[in-house]
Amino acid sequence: MADMKQEEISHPPMDQLQGLEYCIDSNPSWGEAIALGFQHYILCLGTAVMIPTLLVPLMGGNAHDKAKVVQTMLFVTGINTMLQTLFGTRLPTIIGGSYAFVIPVISIIKDPSLAQITDDHTRFIMTMRAIQGALIISSCIQIILGYSQLWGICSRFFSPLGMVPVVALVGLGLFERGFPVIGRCVEIGLPMLVLFVALSQYLKHVQVRHFPILERFSVLISIALVWVYAHILTASGTYKHTSLLTQINCRTDRANLITSADWIDIPYPLQWGPPTFSADHAFGMMAAVVVSLIESTGAFKAAARLASATPPPPYVLSRGIGWQEYNAFALYVNNQGIGLLFDGLFGTGTGSTVSVENIGLLGSTRIGSRRVIQISAGFMIFFSILGRFGALFASIPFTMFAAIYCVMFGYVGAVGLSFMQFTNMNSMRSLFIVGVSLFLGISIPEYFFRYTMSALHGPAHTRAGWFNDYINTVFSSPPTVGLIVAVVLDNTLEVRDAARDRGMPWWARFRTFRGDSRNEEFYTLPFNLNRFFPPS
Repeated sequence: MADMKQEEISHPPMDQLQGLEYCIDSNPSWGEAIALGFQHYILCLGTAVMIPTLLVPLMGGNAHDKAKVVQTMLFVTGINTMLQTLFGTRLPTIIGGSYAFVIPVISIIKDPSLAQITDDHTRFIMTMRAIQGALIISSCIQIILGYSQLWGICSRFFSPLGMVPVVALVGLGLFERGFPVIGRCVEIGLPMLVLFVALSQYLKHVQVRHFPILERFSVLISIALVWVYAHILTASGTYKHTSLLTQINCRTDRANLITSADWIDIPYPLQWGPPTFSADHAFGMMAAVVVSLIESTGAFKAAARLASATPPPPYVLSRGIGWQEYNAFALYVNNQGIGLLFDGLFGTGTGSTVSVENIGLLGSTRIGSRRVIQISAGFMIFFSILGRFGALFASIPFTMFAAIYCVMFGYVGAVGLSFMQFTNMNSMRSLFIVGVSLFLGISIPEYFFRYTMSALHGPAHTRAGWFNDYINTVFSSPPTVGLIVAVVLDNTLEVRDAARDRGMPWWARFRTFRGDSRNEEFYTLPFNLNRFFPPS
């Protein structure tokens, strides 16, 4: 078969995603940017409320404790996001709560020394201090791992082909938070999904004064309309005689955040008291640190593409806050360590990772501006201090967020699949690696999830609690499983003559900061700080 000429290829591979209205370093008007920032703030509330709702009651906390943890998580999210966009990767990403830490946190909650405390509030305080200590130790160990250059050594084995399942599973691996949650309250979740798709896609060309208002603010408009509809159902007594689970998922007055939150409350370090430290707790938490590191790496690559930036070189991923790099990925680990350290000091009850849903919103609005995310961080800090005003928005039923997640997580999953354009997908080797990595990346975590739901403990159930946390946490993460399978296969299967099939020629330009001239435009530090922290 004759080779196809370049001009006959209708869709050639592209380093930067086209079609965005504003890319990473271009900005909409201030009015539009503020509204878009508020929209990102609203979207990140789902995770900020759901994690404390899951964990705080298990810790013995009451409604006021949950409201305070939600406020603290939003406050720390705002700080981490602002630092990340200014001095970290500089990508338009929100650094929010991570579900990867749920397994080790629940392990701490079930610790006999804590579970035997009879007073609920005392048990909550002591458990929170134990979680803080584990997060602080794990963040310090993560920083040490960064300077040991271990992650930099591992990065040498990554290729575009190996990154396909990792980035794809960052989005697709979150399917349990999509339609399965909508199914808990179909009468609210399904109209939300249909309305959001209609506004953001089918009616996106509708303009008001030459402005595509439905495409830009489809999340805000959809949430406002369905929230009013849900409140009408609640006020009319529709759920008065339904089960408790249905009321939690459907009613607009079950969050108990507005009445429980303080009017003004500024979170501060060690607000729960001095942290307590345990080797077992810290070792278990380290597994979640590794998972968060891998998931954030994939999420940053997705964010770069949806912000119409070039793939971030290892130096950018590794860049720590105000620290000089020792190697490619070293201070990316340290940057994550800073965020975890804040989580431990303030007491958010969990660790941090990149918010996947907000990455998807970059694609939905076609706005990849860094300034929008920085404004969003300002909203997080502001409304976390004004507790009751923030609690009003945080009382949105989680079912409505799940409907939006169906689209946002799909966007991120598709970005991962788009990396296949830089590889040879006509190769049986490439098809095998991508297919097996994607399948096992979904299948293995699903097995761990179902086993845990039926047996009330993970498949790893030995006397060594830290070992159980390691195995159960790592293999419950789709991107982590996908990375393990993809990297092993990609570096052991016919690797000698497969460089071009793996996409390495394209990848080579983005392995150093000066490998591509566009890196300086997108990723240079502000305030001329590159003079003090030059690219390595």
